[in-house]
Amino acid sequence: MTPPLDEILAPQAQSAMIAGLFLAAGWWVVAWQSRRRDAKHRADRVRDVQRALFAEIRAYLAVLQRDQIEEYGAEIAQRIEEEDGYFPVIPTEHNDAIFRAIVAELHILPRDTVDPIVLYYSQLNAIGAMITDLRSLDLVKIGPERAAAMYRDYISMKLGAIELGESALAAIQSNVDGRGAISSRDEDPS
Repeated sequence: MTPPLDEILAPQAQSAMIAGLFLAAGWWVVAWQSRRRDAKHRADRVRDVQRALFAEIRAYLAVLQRDQIEEYGAEIAQRIEEEDGYFPVIPTEHNDAIFRAIVAELHILPRDTVDPIVLYYSQLNAIGAMITDLRSLDLVKIGPERAAAMYRDYISMKLGAIELGESALAAIQSNVDGRGAISSRDEDPS
């Protein structure tokens, strides 16, 4: 008995068909593996970027909360009004080094995460501009009441940064790994 396809196709054509099928199947497998690898790489990058931003935001919020910024600000504003010629030295702040380093990759993050992060860092930029304004303040020219009001606005902006930072942290936590937790890379994903 002869193989059934021998009557229709020559053995060489049959071999070519079988080889072509295996080759096509191989292309599909390789394409599937590439998509899977790319998706894993993207997920890892998203997780890494979000972890870094989470750490940076959390660090600044911890400082603001540790320093009890609201009470401190009220005390300083009162001193500005009561002590003739007093105005505090306001240091430059750079609480966005990681954000600046990854800003070009921000598009990889989920939209629900990007919006609160951008709002938080916009607030930090506004605080930086206020610091510049406060440093160039002429206390004699504007008077202690107006200077104290500007200082209170500065403290209010920092309090706003706390709220925006907490929102950004919550957004990152809910999106970082699909489980609502900042997990270690070494943890079992199941």
